[in-house]
Amino acid sequence: MGDYKSLVAMISEMDGVVIGYSGGVDSTLVAKAATDALGQRAVCVLIDSFLIPKSEIDDAVMNATKLGLNLVRKKIDALAITNLSRNEPDRCYFCKKAVFSDLLEIARERGLQYVLDGTNIDDESDFRPGARAVSELNIRSPLKELGFTKERVREISRDLGLPTWDKPSYACLASRVPYGTELTLEVLGQVEAAECILHELGFVQCRVRHHGDIARIELMPEDMVAILTTESRNLVLHRFRALGYRYITLDLAGYRTGSMNEPLVNGSNNFKEWGIGNR
Repeated sequence: MGDYKSLVAMISEMDGVVIGYSGGVDSTLVAKAATDALGQRAVCVLIDSFLIPKSEIDDAVMNATKLGLNLVRKKIDALAITNLSRNEPDRCYFCKKAVFSDLLEIARERGLQYVLDGTNIDDESDFRPGARAVSELNIRSPLKELGFTKERVREISRDLGLPTWDKPSYACLASRVPYGTELTLEVLGQVEAAECILHELGFVQCRVRHHGDIARIELMPEDMVAILTTESRNLVLHRFRALGYRYITLDLAGYRTGSMNEPLVNGSNNFKEWGIGNR
């Protein structure tokens, strides 16, 4: 547990912190370490918005209670954030800038010096325009600073008995919608409901990519046979159509993070503009 002690020691030197807490494996580890280091001077802020499914919010609150975190739940109207609903490739920059600006204000109000996030070192290999906002606002990323990979974060979380150690990776609902398609409450709600159907069927790591009246389902390759059984297939077809999808497809490439970024890498004239030219 030497790595965890190093994490706690780093945060102990900060005197007081606000953590951007999502309930995912990374931010939960940071929140746990900060609480062990600083007690009530570690404030975990959970952003509650239309971009996050209710089930994720509920899980985050439940785990915060189990772990004794000093939780603040902040409701925001994400679609009111400047340039977010336009859903351009730099959407996450504007979202992160607004959210972490709010967290900095909470820190100032409480006399806490630092704001922390859960970025780990593996995140540098993905397209994350929000990282620019984190850098501009001087947000600290303890996991990244200590060189923790996602795998190491999971190992430490497992050793600590954290309920999130094997939690699947998650991204906000906007990541299901192609860039340039306007984000609306209707679209986000449609995606959330569709993914809930898949979760009810036992598919843990999955995505429903929204292409107008087409739902493109991404599953782990080992799960594809299960969804094609007559009962599951008919249920998905019936319930997805009730949500407004006319065509329901299974992506044979399977689940992968950031599949909506693929057009930016493959053939777009603008991909260098979004900071992924060398990735």
